[in-house]
Amino acid sequence: MNPIAKSDPALWQAIVDETNRQESTLELIASENHVSAAVLAAAATPLTNKYAEGYPGKRYYGGCQFVDVVENLARDRAKLLFGCDHVNVQPHSGSQANQAVFMAALQPGDPILGLHLDHGGHLTHGKNVNLSGKWFKAHHYILDPKTERIDMAKVRADAQTIKPKLIITGASAYPRFWDWAAFAEIARETGALLMADIAHVAGMVAVGLHPSPVPYADFVTTTTHKTLRGPRGGMTMCKADWAKKIDSAIFPGLQGGPLMHIIAAKAAAFGEALRPEFKTYQQQVLNNAKALAEELQRLGYRLVTGGTDNHLMLIDLRGKSADLTGAMVEAWTQAAGIICNKNMVPYDTRKPMETSGIRLGTPALTTRGLKESDMKKVAAWFDAAAASGGDAAKLEKLRSDVAAFTKQFPLPHVEVTASA
Repeated sequence: MNPIAKSDPALWQAIVDETNRQESTLELIASENHVSAAVLAAAATPLTNKYAEGYPGKRYYGGCQFVDVVENLARDRAKLLFGCDHVNVQPHSGSQANQAVFMAALQPGDPILGLHLDHGGHLTHGKNVNLSGKWFKAHHYILDPKTERIDMAKVRADAQTIKPKLIITGASAYPRFWDWAAFAEIARETGALLMADIAHVAGMVAVGLHPSPVPYADFVTTTTHKTLRGPRGGMTMCKADWAKKIDSAIFPGLQGGPLMHIIAAKAAAFGEALRPEFKTYQQQVLNNAKALAEELQRLGYRLVTGGTDNHLMLIDLRGKSADLTGAMVEAWTQAAGIICNKNMVPYDTRKPMETSGIRLGTPALTTRGLKESDMKKVAAWFDAAAASGGDAAKLEKLRSDVAAFTKQFPLPHVEVTASA
């Protein structure tokens, strides 16, 4: 009997239910993925028992000789993946990876310039409810209303006026490539430092299928899940001359003991990402995204920017029906077994918990083995759910069809069942 099932049946049942939910639904949340059995196993090791404050070779606790090996594996593999000078793999999340940059490079009240949250940015890029917006004088660039792309001439003009200490690039809902070189030029012209948050596109960057900011940015941050297909966590990369300040910002500045079991899982994921088949996977993610985007457009949906260069797409539901909201479609598709999230679109007139948009992504579907031809089925089910008006019978029929379909594509990790 599984030890959790034996000691805590209520907790075990929740774990089983969540595993079954993942098995029987189609995951289209762009920031989610399914880890391998090796990554999952690494996260569930006795490394969780070990306090390891500090860094390899310079710990504040004894008995760290083996966790030093683990952290060095993670660091060395990350440096190989991204070609960076220095990396810190200890951040517990992408938010803390970003905070490390702020702590190392900024003083409270310094001006910063990042992409507006409503235009695809992230909370940690200066939103007023976040630490980044409370501690710093945050300014934002927005998308061109006609092209829905970043207007680099406007960014340059804003930067020349604002004189930010830090320019932040990267997004959580922007479907196009980033011109890191152009941002670096603007940063040099205005005396700013440059940070690239590649949390969403890190997997593609690692294999050369998305432009890399590493040659241009002073700091590069990312989560280790999403397209990197590792455990939930973060890491901060930087130029060599910032290494000491970044390390000091993370410990002792922001965190105490690192999660060594999660760092082991990061090392496992980075090892997988260094294999040739990982590039094949990332190419399939892109192929699937393009196929899904084209099919949705054929079905009458309007995509922000007209398509995608990466793993995600943003649907403006107003192009289909003025009455549809992101909250409605999220709820109806979930009832049908298709998991996605409501999302603001550029110049959205609705509130964040209602929205006019839906964000979709293909990393998790691709991990399960779906190909371009399967995207037509996915788009058809999404469309049927969105058009259902919330009709329970229609949604239940869709849920049954989706669940039957998912049996062809088992999750990559060891199956968890109630009888385990």
